[in-house]
Amino acid sequence: VRAFRRSHREWGARFVWSAPAASATLTLLAVLTIAAGAREVLFPFVYRDAPRHTEVDALLVVAALQLAAARWLKSQGAQQLYFKVCSTFDSTAEGNIGPVAEALLAETGSHFGIVTPAFPEAGRTVFKGHLFVGDVLLSDSPMRQHPLTPMTDANLVRVLQAQCGAGTRVGLIRYDTVARGAEAVRQRIEALRLEGVRMAVADALHDDDLRTLAAGCSDLPLLTAG
Repeated sequence: VRAFRRSHREWGARFVWSAPAASATLTLLAVLTIAAGAREVLFPFVYRDAPRHTEVDALLVVAALQLAAARWLKSQGAQQLYFKVCSTFDSTAEGNIGPVAEALLAETGSHFGIVTPAFPEAGRTVFKGHLFVGDVLLSDSPMRQHPLTPMTDANLVRVLQAQCGAGTRVGLIRYDTVARGAEAVRQRIEALRLEGVRMAVADALHDDDLRTLAAGCSDLPLLTAG
């Protein structure tokens, strides 16, 4: 938190807090959001009766009920929702990443969403749909022995497909597409949609790849990322 406070002073950004402290994950997310250019971030921990904020660039919500949070964000004028997942895709065969992403897609009325837990700065990268932790596959990392969510499969397309319902096909936006830029990403999304794919795992090896994906997905109502 001290680093967070120092960073926001250096960047000249303003934060609106509605709780005495933020979780480490949201603190990091806020710092990264500001580093990307947002001028103001709101942490609406109690959001049901919160006033409408029209001058805020990013709203970071802690909520047990993701759909309730999504509806509140939409009521605040949010045009795009960001479903934050762990960069090691911590989950089981039942979810919760797939089911929540499906529910949020339905809530936003979107026909397509991308999923990438990549966080290159922390050594989490995705290549050909496989998640790497440093130089090893997720399934060869210590996450394989996680007591609650053992990650024994690094193939995120396969993992996510198993978590989704029968009506949701999961595809892949490969690195060679991402390397060609935002327009290539948009074209790939359209091709996948025509094939009946509803969600796609996206490769990303560097921060610039995430920027390319963000640009290529700027008109999508929902992003699921690490």
